[in-house]
Amino acid sequence: MKCGAKCFFVELETNGEKLVLPITARTPVAARKTVRLEYGQVANIISVRTDKRK
Repeated sequence: MKCGAKCFFVELETNGEKLVLPITARTPVAARKTVRLEYGQVANIISVRTDKRK
């Protein structure tokens, strides 16, 4: 885990299924990149939200 990392919830659709994944990253762009590396270009990313729990 890197310094300044937060938890992002990435909502995506792949193979007709909707998934919500918790991703630890510094920025929303880095969270999207992590999902694309794991699921490839087949995954359609719908939204990226921060975890606002304290």
